[in-house]
Amino acid sequence: MDVNEGLNHNGQYSTATTAEDFRINIAEVNRRIDSAAARAGRDSTEIELLPVSKTVPQERIREAVAAGCHKLGENKVQEAFRKSDELADLDINWAVIGHLQSNKARDVAKFASEFQALDRLKVAAALDRRLEAAGRSLDVYVQVNTSAEESKFGMPPEELLSFLRELSQFPTLNLQGLMTLAVFSPDHDRVRTCFQRLRTLRDQAQETDPELIGAGKLSMGMSGDYEVAIEEGANCVRVGQAIFGKRALPDSHYWPENG
Repeated sequence: MDVNEGLNHNGQYSTATTAEDFRINIAEVNRRIDSAAARAGRDSTEIELLPVSKTVPQERIREAVAAGCHKLGENKVQEAFRKSDELADLDINWAVIGHLQSNKARDVAKFASEFQALDRLKVAAALDRRLEAAGRSLDVYVQVNTSAEESKFGMPPEELLSFLRELSQFPTLNLQGLMTLAVFSPDHDRVRTCFQRLRTLRDQAQETDPELIGAGKLSMGMSGDYEVAIEEGANCVRVGQAIFGKRALPDSHYWPENG
């Protein structure tokens, strides 16, 4: 696996500005998804590519949609809510993938089709209340801190089973599975360990009670490590820079403190 594929001559992800640019970048990411799935003996059709458009202006998002992106991930609720309004004329499903404070649940309940960072019952209750009032439901992933880094959001692994048992009281939340952020490291062995931990937690939950884990999917992997995640069982990879281009600030700015 060549982790530098898809980078330009400066070692950075090339910025897509036209629909054709996006088609080229997406095709390359899909090629690498197919290759990673083949290495793991998996069917690539069971892996969702979620383009992450955080910090990307609406003009470029329109080009991405023209290239076929109709589901987009965003970290910050306010940014996602604004974009959902600005781009309301387009067919886009919005996935909120960053940390959520309970007082922002109202906004998520208004526009999002998916929330991938559920890690507190207070947030689950707030979402359920708002969704019920709106007559809507929401696909959710439970975020687990598999790296044991204090700076990262997500629940401790040892609390997962009890949390999953509590979620059954919130009928508007459609549990899809588990989500994690791996350690930020060029050491793929350390990264792989985080993904293996999430898969093990999913398997343990399924063995305990298949009803606990919903669809049982795993959302893990980003631009720098999605191939490793696929090798370890990812069903959803959240890819931003490899599709849209390098951001002005490093991922550490967005994950997790300012998510």
